[in-house]
Amino acid sequence: MSRRARTQEEIRRFLAIGAVQVAEIDLDGDEAAPRPGPGSPPITHGEVFLLVRRAGRPVGTLLARVPEGADPRAVLTEAASAVAGGAVEVTGGGRPPYASVVVATRERAGQLARALDSLLAQEHPRFEVVVVDNAPVTDETRELVERKYGERVRYVCEPVPGLAVAHNRGLAKARGEVVAFTDDDVVADPRWLTELTAPFAADPRLGCATGLILPARLRTPAQVLLESHGGFAKGFTPTTYDPGDPPRDEPLFPFTAGRFGSGANMAFRTEVLRAVGGFDPATGAGTPARGGDDLYGFVRVLAQGHRLHYTPYALVWHHHRETWADLETQAYGYGAGLTAYLTAVLVNRPALLPAFLARLPRGLARARALTEARDADGGGGAPGAHDTRTHPWPRRLARLQRRGMLYGPLGYLRARRAPGRGRG
Repeated sequence: MSRRARTQEEIRRFLAIGAVQVAEIDLDGDEAAPRPGPGSPPITHGEVFLLVRRAGRPVGTLLARVPEGADPRAVLTEAASAVAGGAVEVTGGGRPPYASVVVATRERAGQLARALDSLLAQEHPRFEVVVVDNAPVTDETRELVERKYGERVRYVCEPVPGLAVAHNRGLAKARGEVVAFTDDDVVADPRWLTELTAPFAADPRLGCATGLILPARLRTPAQVLLESHGGFAKGFTPTTYDPGDPPRDEPLFPFTAGRFGSGANMAFRTEVLRAVGGFDPATGAGTPARGGDDLYGFVRVLAQGHRLHYTPYALVWHHHRETWADLETQAYGYGAGLTAYLTAVLVNRPALLPAFLARLPRGLARARALTEARDADGGGGAPGAHDTRTHPWPRRLARLQRRGMLYGPLGYLRARRAPGRGRG
């Protein structure tokens, strides 16, 4: 079969993937009943992606099926009870630090309004929200912020396109002790900001924190396929990464930054992020590098000796991309962003090159072993045990990601030559 024919067959299988409902349940709540995820319709029969909470905190996910005619509450409550969930971590009881929340956006006022509504409903005692309008074509975002949110949200315009550039502008305007970043296509859990910033009060060496990202909807084949292969979730175990005590199962640490979290749910101690120069403006969406700005930030903070903490209790619901074309763009961009950020780290911190080269052989061997194990057991499980990989990852998307990886260093170097992006 030709490559074109294989791709067409992959697309046919892709289009046959059915929708999955999204719901959540708190087993320790006053009324342990499942409820739809944010923006989702009432639960009916069919497949359900279920988030399980205990005492309000996420502890696991599962994929359940509600038979036609069955009571969704009874089926999902029984299924949820099988999610053991480890002991819920007790975080420091101190007052969370004053925080700035930065949201970079470009011509997506409808999605932005949904995100801002969830951010302004946060339980955090003291915070500000800063919207960075990146290279706007219209006044739609400015008008939305001024008309609907008034003094509750600060509006900043950044004329140079690029996510890292926009984040750096937000960082420069931030007044908080901690600066948190999220995207305009999320819905933040009410305790998101409190859970994301509390670790900074408990650990003075902490430079960065990341949190859990789950799908807001699984209505299209693209959304289901992405989530069935792990999505953006990093599991339900709180983890602290310490450069002074690197994890033994991460030979390439700290260069395996994709394990730490994603840019839709991250926070930094403001003075630490400023001290490392913020994000590299030649990385990120909106530049030839296509991505990698968040990963660059993680590595730079760790390389300066600060800790990074992942907490599954800081939850945002993310609206995944919806079409096959979106997945193609995403796969290529992920590959490009990965090698672009590594190039950025080594260009800006050449002293890290010997450490990277020393770790590379073991890192490649580790990656090869994991790939062989995954292929042998059919895919295995991943965050929350919902990643069963019942839908094969199309070879077309894997090829695009590899092409992106080859392009990434060139894309980064091209971006550096663009006006307003050089590091100097």
